[in-house]
Amino acid sequence: MGKIKLSSISTRAPENFEKKETKDKLQKTLDNLDELQNLLYAEHKHSVLVVLQGLDASGKDGTIRSVFGKLNPQGVTVKSFKVPTPEEAAHDFLWRVHQHAPAKGMIQVFNRSHYEDILVTRVHKFCDDETAYKRMKSINDFEELLQYHNNTHILKFYLHISREEQQERLKERTKDPGKMWKYNEQDFKEAKLWNDYMKAYEDCFENCDTIPWTIVPSDQNWYKEYIIAKQLHDLLVSLDMHYPGLKK
Repeated sequence: MGKIKLSSISTRAPENFEKKETKDKLQKTLDNLDELQNLLYAEHKHSVLVVLQGLDASGKDGTIRSVFGKLNPQGVTVKSFKVPTPEEAAHDFLWRVHQHAPAKGMIQVFNRSHYEDILVTRVHKFCDDETAYKRMKSINDFEELLQYHNNTHILKFYLHISREEQQERLKERTKDPGKMWKYNEQDFKEAKLWNDYMKAYEDCFENCDTIPWTIVPSDQNWYKEYIIAKQLHDLLVSLDMHYPGLKK
């Protein structure tokens, strides 16, 4: 991907995207994904790993509900990576991640991921630069291992929201009864580290691009969901999958 500046990338849909038309396309895409997922599960040759990264309130949970929540739950699993448990911390940083790599036929969604160990840890100085770059190399090797030795296709998305939109969404959690359960005072403290997170993410994109990232403008949920659903759809179509015949 090379060096990029997130500040130079819009967080909103391009002007030629109209909301209603895009939402109609999203629905058709989701309908097609239902059949494609069934094919993936039945053929049992490929697996898909979807990595969702983004700052607090960037819309990771909503994306999982709106895009992947429409699919057969037998073929989709979701794993959220939080602060490591004592057992996890006693192993290498990828140990807890590798356990959740998708089996053939499955779509695995990571809500945050192995990238947290070069992002939040780096911003909070738990991980120095030397360690971070060693971890980046290990991440590249890990993703290549999944891709080339288990036929795992990896889609990596960064949900790109503006600082203003993040603040609006965080404040909404203090007022909307349906969202108060998401409120965490720590999120407002993390938001103050915006510039540090931007720098950490930009470094991540530059050094962990063996499998490319998609920067998804995410101020508008309808556009964000369409881009992610379409990429998954196009990937599954490209696999040219077929239902297995009768076993002889």
